[in-house]
Amino acid sequence: MTATNDVAMTRRGVLASAGAGASAAALGSAPAPAQTGAPKTFVLVHGAWHGGWCWRRVADLLQKRGHKVFTPTMTGLGERSHLIDGKVNLATHVRDIVNVIKWESLNDIVLVGHSYGGMIISGVAEEMREAIGSIVFLDAFVPENGDSLAAKASQPVRESIAAAEGETVMKPVSAAVFRVNEMDRGWVDAMCTPHPLATLTDKITITGARERIAKKAYIRAKGYPSVPFDGVQERLKADAAWRVYELPCGHDAMVDMPDRVAEILAEVA
Repeated sequence: MTATNDVAMTRRGVLASAGAGASAAALGSAPAPAQTGAPKTFVLVHGAWHGGWCWRRVADLLQKRGHKVFTPTMTGLGERSHLIDGKVNLATHVRDIVNVIKWESLNDIVLVGHSYGGMIISGVAEEMREAIGSIVFLDAFVPENGDSLAAKASQPVRESIAAAEGETVMKPVSAAVFRVNEMDRGWVDAMCTPHPLATLTDKITITGARERIAKKAYIRAKGYPSVPFDGVQERLKADAAWRVYELPCGHDAMVDMPDRVAEILAEVA
């Protein structure tokens, strides 16, 4: 089943009583979304230069609905930026997420990857497919065997990677380039850290484990121009095994539209 152009916010839950409804209306606030179905476990994987911090708004919303949420930061980034060095590669970041799943004994998870995180969750699926109930790519790369991010990225990012040749790390791309909303650009720029270059140039090995996951979804943030991501979106729209959504926001959809992102993740869980 495929859902396209899914840009309208869905209505949230109903109030428990008319009295509560009157109180909420008087306060001008919306009620908390109702919990539907059994609680799920989400593992939210950030993109390049980011850290687990970028998921805080979405994680809070999911946790309020009763779900369990993990937002690991990969080696060398965010609060683990002190660990960055030339030895950190794509396999390191895949192992970071695999180990969270193993050591937390997680099962039937909703595995979500943003941007570069699509490379990571594809690699994680190769090792941990049995633990993954749903996999979601948020404005992310959906690599095939032998792909690298450096080969598949949009032109500005490819140029930035090429300019970093000979280095072991790559400076962050500005939030403005990724069309983050203006109010949050300063915060995002302040939080982003250099990224291990090898993770962007390493090629990934894909054998088809990702495709065997029962529930798969792709969310395209159309406010960020990206020929590669548009191509992925069109390809997956033609595949009945995938649910495809659109959001009218910049690349960091979890920052720009956390409510809608949380709703979609709960829906595809």
